[in-house]
Parts: sequence; C-alpha cells; structure tokens
Amino acid sequence: MNKTAMITGASRGIGRAMAEAFAAAGYDLVLTCLQQIEELERLGRELEHTYAISCRCAAVDAGSYEETAALFAAIRRLDVLVNNAGIAYMGLLQDMAPEEWRRIIATHLDSCFYTSKQAIPLMLARGGGHILNISSVWGNVGASMEVAYSAAKGGVNAFTRALAKELAPSRIQVNAIACGVIDTDMNHCLSPEELEALRQEIPADRMGTPAEVAALALQLIQAPGYLTGQVITLDGGWY
Repeated sequence: MNKTAMITGASRGIGRAMAEAFAAAGYDLVLTCLQQIEELERLGRELEHTYAISCRCAAVDAGSYEETAALFAAIRRLDVLVNNAGIAYMGLLQDMAPEEWRRIIATHLDSCFYTSKQAIPLMLARGGGHILNISSVWGNVGASMEVAYSAAKGGVNAFTRALAKELAPSRIQVNAIACGVIDTDMNHCLSPEELEALRQEIPADRMGTPAEVAALALQLIQAPGYLTGQVITLDGGWY
C-alpha cells in the first residue's frame, strides 16, 4: 500500500511541483486549493494516469478550522503533511486593514495548527510521520512592506521548532523550508525592474524553481529520523 501525503495550496507553483514529485515517488495524494479546483482536479487526473497513484482533490480554505476538519473527517491514513498554502500582501503596515492582517496570519500560521492538530492522531496510529512547513527567508530576517507575511512565517518557524520537540518521542519529524525568491505567481506582482534588482542580490544569480523546493521536500521526508526541528534555508546564498 502506498504512503499518503497531503499538500495544501497545490494547484500551482511550489505546491504543484511537490504534488508531481511526491506522485513520482509513489505517494497517494490529498491535494487542496482555495479557488482553482478545476485546475487542481485536472492535475490530479494527470498524476493518477502517469504514476498509478490515487489523488483526492478538495477546495479548502486552509485558514478555516471548519473546512480543514471536514477534509480530515474523510481521511483514514496520513504519512506526510506539507503545509504550503500561502498568499501575499505588500504594503505599509499603517495602511493594512485588520481583516487583511487576520487573513495573512490565518492562511500561513493558523493553517499549520489546524492541519497538524488533525494529522497528528493519524500519524500516531501509524507509529510516525512527517510534517513539513513551507516558510520563507522573511520569517528569518523580516521584510519591509511585508510585515504581516514576515510575522506569520516567523511564527511558522517557531511552530516548527517547538512542535518537533513535542513530537520527537513519537517519531514524527517536523521541519521547514525557508524559501528565498522562487519563480512563482506570487512574485508576479513585482515589476521586471524589481525582479532584476532581486536577482542581482542573489549569489546564485537567479531565482529558485518550484522543482528545487519539491526536491528538497522529498529529501527531508526521506532523511534520517534524527533530523527534526530544522528550518532549512533554500535561497541561493542570499541570506
């Protein structure tokens, strides 16, 4: 029987690349998105056909406990949880509405609590498992004009380290990837000039790719059990 991995925010970008990588590695999948369910279901069918795995797709607001609980109600086995769902916000903190702040925190940080809370009993029943959180370099160093996003990702990093200590005796590994500039739709709000300025700051002289994040994710899932509580930066030497 195949192992099962859940990946949130899987309709595009990093999440899509991870879905493809985990399917190629033989995992059955549970994939979620917020709005692009038709695109996600199309991906699911392609992965099932190509890799002979099963794939369940669902439109779920990762920042809603009720919606994540409804999803988990139908899940009986889970070996890997990848918390990837994310949204962007750029602007001055003084101009940010309270509901915009709440949305950023809910999507990035509350979602890790909601999914992990419900995944842990399933992993305990299996005698172990893996929780992988997709974070950002801004969670390490902070970013002007992205205070809420930075605060949320800083929380994800702390959440990762603390939960790893709590779950280590149960053989559930908890790690995070702090991504640098990855070439996804989330960065398309930046102008070509801004993207070029960013590229010039990165020692690797380019943005990262979703496939590179996916490859590292698989490596972490396959890593020795002693590797837990780590926030691993993938940024081309930027920070």
